[in-house]
Amino acid sequence: MAEEKKTVAAAKKPAAKKPAAKKPAVKKAPTAKKVDVKATVNLQFSGKSYTSDDLVKIAKDVWKYDLGKKAADFKTVELYVKPEESAVYYVVNGEITGSFAI
Repeated sequence: MAEEKKTVAAAKKPAAKKPAAKKPAVKKAPTAKKVDVKATVNLQFSGKSYTSDDLVKIAKDVWKYDLGKKAADFKTVELYVKPEESAVYYVVNGEITGSFAI
């Protein structure tokens, strides 16, 4: 009878699950690594020299001190440099326009 109990106990166990068949790995074509290029623009005229970072800093200062706006509200800026006029025209956040002397 002991043998019958073992057989009954073995029959009650759930059947072992078969592992899912593995799909063959798909080889990806090598991709070119994206390289970030750091560029610096230097504007030189009449013995003066400005980088794009210098002009953006001046525009931020105009925004903050001359216009009395919050620095956090300065999101985007477009700068148009006119060396013959020694001026930079700006558009901040797509709507506020003005200029400053350089």
